[in-house]
Amino acid sequence: MAGKLVVSTFVSLDGVMQGPGGPGEDDSNGFPHGGWLPPYVDEGFGRIMGEQLDRADGMLLGRRSYEILASHWPGVPDEEGGAKINSMPKYVTTRKPLDAAWRNTRVLVGEAAQTVAELKRSTDGEILVQGSSDLLRTLQQAELVDEYRLLVFPVVLGEGKRLFAEGAAPAGLKLTGVTPTDAGVVYVTYDWTGKPTYGSVV
Repeated sequence: MAGKLVVSTFVSLDGVMQGPGGPGEDDSNGFPHGGWLPPYVDEGFGRIMGEQLDRADGMLLGRRSYEILASHWPGVPDEEGGAKINSMPKYVTTRKPLDAAWRNTRVLVGEAAQTVAELKRSTDGEILVQGSSDLLRTLQQAELVDEYRLLVFPVVLGEGKRLFAEGAAPAGLKLTGVTPTDAGVVYVTYDWTGKPTYGSVV
């Protein structure tokens, strides 16, 4: 038994993943660009997101991302995607106890590197990580990410929390898919292959 940890996230062309959904979603450190995603939402984007949710057997979130999603999704009608996300298992990592009212939520209290490693060992299927930039740093350093599914948006923000921040653990990746949308978003998928390999062109 072993779960597969899949990072699914929205990133700008310069790698920023902060505050895509709207102003105020995450304005930490004075981030002024909240809401850069909605202008590029189209049918292709919706189809990709629907397919990701259909494949997922659970969702892993950091505390802040959990609070954002838990304030929205419980009220979403079943026919608009609420049925899948509200019924699937959700895991939230936190160092402090959390009162999790969202249905089918399990709180993982402790250091994320340890609690998520144990979750992978005890779970079958795909565990989807959405958003949660701080949690991602920990998962990357602990080499717990098995796959990246990135929606890359045609916008440059110049600042904000990045998917691969300064000091990210070196990693090799294998491209497994590329799909563009009519709005200019590129959906790319990568498998983690371990440490990078090196060579020379000289």
